[in-house]
Amino acid sequence: MAVAVLASIGVGVYALTDDGEGRSTATSQQPGGRDDGRDAPEEGGPDREGDGGGDEPRRVESGAVTDALSGISLPVPDGWYGEELQAGAALTSKTSYDCPGDTSKTCVKGGAYSAPAVVLGTRGDTAEEVAKADIAANAEESYGGEAYGRITSHDVLASKAVTVAGQKGYLVRWKAVTQEGSDGFVQSLAFPSPNRPDQIVVVRFGVDTDQQQKILDEITEGIEVAEGGRGKGQDV
Repeated sequence: MAVAVLASIGVGVYALTDDGEGRSTATSQQPGGRDDGRDAPEEGGPDREGDGGGDEPRRVESGAVTDALSGISLPVPDGWYGEELQAGAALTSKTSYDCPGDTSKTCVKGGAYSAPAVVLGTRGDTAEEVAKADIAANAEESYGGEAYGRITSHDVLASKAVTVAGQKGYLVRWKAVTQEGSDGFVQSLAFPSPNRPDQIVVVRFGVDTDQQQKILDEITEGIEVAEGGRGKGQDV
């Protein structure tokens, strides 16, 4: 997965930060892929840099990481770690490697992060519309560009309604075929925030295809209301 937005994620996912004027912006973080300049931490290594303001995000090694803005928690899989962001939460695989398209950058095996759709600039009035509108940008962010070369094609693996944290949502999953290096599984999951039903949350995933797709299902099914309420992700 590309770099940093998941710059914490590893697949080229972006972390959401505050630009100092009260506006949320996306900065490279990494879910399952490339890194834009910051090396992904080695397993057991130091925490990542802070996401702004000089404060380092707290690294969560097990259990779940909280997205306080959206009122949800994301489960931390074995071999991954989580970070709470100013406008969401991120999960990152601890396994990193030199990006095949640019060996000066570091990629990770997988990542995921949550953020309000409005912060990502993804449009749509329903969870289905948002998920379908987000997937191409997610794929490009995770596996396009210098880290893996351009995406040459994609296969749609899933497009279906799901229930996440008690909310009716929708997910779209692609297999992205890259010009160089690993291909990737990318998934855009959208659902109303349990805190604010009028606000749609997006969880972007990126995982190298040498990993199993079940990690995407594990995280999706493990998303819960942060207050400990019921409502794990499941097919509707």
